[in-house]
Amino acid sequence: TNNPLHCVVTLPKWSSSVLTCPSLYFASSLGLDFTQNPQMLTGSWTEYSNFPENYLKGCKWAPDGSCILTNSADNVLRVYNLPPEIYSYNWDLLPEMSPVLRMAEGDTIYDYCWYPKMNSLDPDTCFLASSSRDNPVHVWDAFYGEVRASFRPYNHLDELTAAHSLCFSPDGTQLYCGFDKTVRVFYTERPGRDCEERPTIVKKQGQSGIISCFGFSPCQSVYACGSYSRCAGLYSCQDGTLLALLPTRHHGGLTHLLFSPDGNYLYTGGRKDPEILCWDLREPDKVLFSLKRNVATNQRIYFDLDMSGKYLLSGDTEGVVSVWDTQTAPPDGNEELLQPQLRFQAHWDCTNGISIHPFMPLLATSSGQRQFPWPSDSEGDSASDGEGGDAVMSPQEIRQDNTLSLWWAGPLGPAAEGSQGQSTAVVEA
Repeated sequence: TNNPLHCVVTLPKWSSSVLTCPSLYFASSLGLDFTQNPQMLTGSWTEYSNFPENYLKGCKWAPDGSCILTNSADNVLRVYNLPPEIYSYNWDLLPEMSPVLRMAEGDTIYDYCWYPKMNSLDPDTCFLASSSRDNPVHVWDAFYGEVRASFRPYNHLDELTAAHSLCFSPDGTQLYCGFDKTVRVFYTERPGRDCEERPTIVKKQGQSGIISCFGFSPCQSVYACGSYSRCAGLYSCQDGTLLALLPTRHHGGLTHLLFSPDGNYLYTGGRKDPEILCWDLREPDKVLFSLKRNVATNQRIYFDLDMSGKYLLSGDTEGVVSVWDTQTAPPDGNEELLQPQLRFQAHWDCTNGISIHPFMPLLATSSGQRQFPWPSDSEGDSASDGEGGDAVMSPQEIRQDNTLSLWWAGPLGPAAEGSQGQSTAVVEA
């Protein structure tokens, strides 16, 4: 059929020369192998060349691994099916990817997320949420690309107000939305304006600023909020009670955070901030270790953990992806700087999005950023004051690369070993 997501994910019949036991393959960190550079398989670039400066703004695998969701500067959410050729080692034949769905928002998209129980075998579960400037939160049908429902947050003046961040609870029953000094919780099955309001500042105490990102503990009924006031707070899912406020250690507002799979650690990253911090939540007053990355603009640069929590991956403003083995950190770490195991040049422009496939050794990366050409003499001294304005380059230095890329990060199959045309450059640490 022509409907997206009808291509059901089936596990590949692995070549016996590569693997004798497929279950062993997935048991060991999805078979991720970072002793060598990942191999680029395919991607999507033509799709983003029809609109000027159509840079991407992140990419996210669906929870069932069947497809990838992207956001870009043209305010369109795109869904790509995982190419079926991936399951065999016919990588030479991989065509450029084309989206099976395009969902156009009315204005700048602030945040977007998949429904966590999404399963392409059950169309009722195939949806995602997005928030954009001056619009309600939209729930999109990921089979047909239509708006299924809307959640309408109103402020104290009874004006519609857009959510700056979004995240479903792990069981999918609630949608958490971030605002200035407030979290609003909607029930997924009850669209409309009814919600629970949870102020993050009570009696002038608590977490200030716009709530810019969320994360849920996989083990406890706890969620974390990051804010543009440069700090993170831990809250009870039950009623939103503040449990702990982490010290303000970031240089810029938080843009992304992730819990480790065992729930003991929280990773936080910010804009114009040179490091990702790891917090041990059993001793939340100190940083366990930090991971250095180059983030020179206000852009949200994602990072991701594999399912085991061993590997953390992040892109940076220069297009480099770094891979850290978090298990090499000393358990009694004293804010040690953890060195990456591998660095490779994934894109020629900022690598802003990275997402690890839920059960295969595949990575998705997205790239691009707003470009600020050097002003000519006729423009006088008027330099750009826009977001990321410090990244001013002369026209010959601008390396525009607005691309979604798909990478193999597992052991190479027999067909691939002989034809590594799309190899990547190693970056010296």
